[in-house]
Parts: sequence; C-alpha cells; structure tokens
Amino acid sequence: MNITQENIDDLNAVIKVKVVADDYLPKVEGALKEYQKKAAIPGFRPGKVPTGVIKKMYGKSILVDEINKLLSDSLYKYINDNKIEILGNPLPKADSDNAIDWDNQKEFEFLYEMGLAPKFDLELSAKDKFTYQTVKIDEDLVNKYVSDIAKRYGKVEQVEVATEGDLLNGDFVELDANGEILAGGIFKTSSVFTDRLKDEAKKAFIGLKAGDKTVVDSQNLSTNPTDLAAMLGIDKATAETLAVKLQFTVKGISRLAESEINEELFDKIYGPGAVTSVEEFRAKINDELKNMFVNDSERKFYNDVVEYLMNKVNFNLPSEFLKRWIVAVNEKPVTPEQVETEFDGYAKGLKWQLIENKIIKDNDITVTNEEVIEHTKELILEQFGRMGQAPMGDEELNQTAQRVLSNQEEAKKLYEKLYGQKVMTLFKTKFSLENKEVAYDEFFKQA
Repeated sequence: MNITQENIDDLNAVIKVKVVADDYLPKVEGALKEYQKKAAIPGFRPGKVPTGVIKKMYGKSILVDEINKLLSDSLYKYINDNKIEILGNPLPKADSDNAIDWDNQKEFEFLYEMGLAPKFDLELSAKDKFTYQTVKIDEDLVNKYVSDIAKRYGKVEQVEVATEGDLLNGDFVELDANGEILAGGIFKTSSVFTDRLKDEAKKAFIGLKAGDKTVVDSQNLSTNPTDLAAMLGIDKATAETLAVKLQFTVKGISRLAESEINEELFDKIYGPGAVTSVEEFRAKINDELKNMFVNDSERKFYNDVVEYLMNKVNFNLPSEFLKRWIVAVNEKPVTPEQVETEFDGYAKGLKWQLIENKIIKDNDITVTNEEVIEHTKELILEQFGRMGQAPMGDEELNQTAQRVLSNQEEAKKLYEKLYGQKVMTLFKTKFSLENKEVAYDEFFKQA
C-alpha cells in the first residue's frame, strides 16, 4: 500500500491511497473461510459449502468490506503517525468517483480530502488586563434576600381584597361579540398570579373580591403561550394566536404572608441554635450571597477572556471542506443552504475549541483519571448531602463513581469540566486582574 499527501494550501490537502492485491487478498481469503464455516446454504452440510460457491455469492461484498476496513485503518494510522492535525474527518474526493470494476480490477486508487487545522501563535501574559467583577453585597441586597426567605417560609392566608402578588382562584369563560357567554367556548377553573399578568390585565384583577367579575383580553393575560394554555385549558398552538374576551369570576383570594424574622425561622433554616439573632442571620446571608455569586463572577470573567482571545487571535478555517463534511456526517439530512445559514455559529465554536486546545497543549495542562474519579466522588457526596442521606462508605462510593464514569458522555463532561477549571486557574495566573465590586443590577446587566 502506498499513501501520499498533497497539500492544496495551508488548510486543505488530498491523500492518495493506492491498494494492490497483496494488501487485501489475505484478509479477503480469511473472511471467505469464516463465511464458509458459518454459511447455511440448502443442499450443503454446515461448514461444507465449497469455496467457489461462497466466493460467487459473497466474494464481491467481502472484497468491498475488507478494502473499506483497510482504507479506514491505514488512513488514520497515516494521520496519527505523521501527526497531521485535521478538522473533521477525511472525505472521499467528490470529483474522483471513477467507476470501480470490482469483478476484474486488482489495483485501486482512492483520493480523500482533508481539512487541516490552522497554525497560529498565542501568548498569555500580564500585558493582557481584565477586570474581575464581583457583586457588591449591600444592605438593599441583603434586605431583598431576607424578604425572599421570609416569603419562602411564610404561610398562605385567605384575604378579602386582591392586591399585587396575590393568587386569585376562579372561573374563566369566553364571551361572544355581544359580551354574552359563548356556548362551547373556553370554560376553565383556574388560578391567576397577579405578578405574572401583563400590566393591562393586572389592573383588572387588583381590588377584586370573592364573587366579583372582570373582563380581560386573552392577549393581556400572559406573554408565554405555554402559561396561557395551562391557565385556560387549551393547547399551546391555540394559545399562540388566541384573541378573545374572557370573563373571570373570583372564587377566592390567597396571599403568602411573610414569616416573622425570629429564632423559629433561624432554626428551620440552619438547625436549632445555629443562629440566635437577627444580626447573626443577616451576617450569615451576607456570606451566603458572596458564595452564591462566585460562579457568576467566574463565568463572566471566563466569557470576557474568551471574547478577548477570539478577537486577538486571527486564523482561517477550511470552511468549504467543513461545510461538505457537516452535510456528509450529519445524522439527520441537512441541505447545503441550512449549513450555510448556521455555519458562522459552528465556526465560532470551533475557533474557540482550537484556541483552548492550544492553551492546554502549550501549558502542559493534564487531567488524570485519578483526578476525575476524586471529583466524581465529591459530586456524589454533595448530591447525597443535599438529599439528606447518610454518606456512603469508601467501597460503595468508589463503585458508584466507576459506574458514573462508565457512561462515556458523563465521563467526557467531567474531563471537560476539570480541564476548564485548570484553564481558568491559568488565566488568573497569567493575566493582570483588577478586582472590582459592582452593584447587583449592573453586574447582571453586563453579564
């Protein structure tokens, strides 16, 4: 077998594979013998079918299969041995589809297109400066969180008059053009949260009492077709275009009363005696909020770095090859027009993948199997802790971790997560960071 590579340009190459009889005949003959042992053909005893009969019936398909296997193995061995960095997988060259005479031809030549990974330089240094933003935990934010906790642990009570934030229970009925109940129209006993209504409808519900009626436009009840469908007992497709008048009759009004901020609440949240005063409670919340927003700060910093490096590093991709490759390998049929429409997003993701892989390679970042196992065990213990279950013994924990990692998709995600964490650590050591506290609203507006 003879394999040669011809570079078309920096990003595209063609591999030529020449196959002769000595390359494939031993494999074909071996496969024929296996077929002969297993073949069940009327008129012949099992395993006693003449070789000539087997060859006549299966010879061509065996030849095609064995040459395809030989091509695949040899092609990827050549790529690995020569350390060729490719994007996607080699594709049979479109204009080399000459008819093959499988009955008589003894030597074959196959051409494959390859997309080559671009070469580029990338330096991470202290000259690159970033602002590492954290959320400022001020009194207003603590107050908001205290209020949220008080509502979460509060009690539902029945009230006479609806105000903003209340839940109204009652009946929806559809009206006709004259304002009369429409026979066969929408009728649904439902619940309405005033906080979730559009402003136009909210005004119609606030101030209502049990027994009161109000009329609203269906479009003003919700901007979400799924929520509207559930509220009115209709399907989502109907909800998306629904434009009718609805009468709502109030049956009852519920209000979530906030819990008192006292030791009873502290004990419910943190356990008996862990927090004994409002000051301790607020200090505890302050710390929890800081920890809560750590991941948000990390994510924003990481996204800022990604955007910066994507703009800093310039290289091209073998775009036309990649478009053909996407069409060829997609499980669901896609047209070249669909690929063209979505290619920019794909190319952006691929560009970052190449940059990240170079960072990992240039900085000798590795993730060992032992690290993944330990991380998996930590995640399992965290999950059991959240569920209030007793921790596992070492043997059971190891078995559970191995079971999780036996799922290739899960294992891949965990490896990628740990690589991501190490890349993040590298960013923090390589770049110059200015720490800056910003208000909650400003932070999330930017993030």
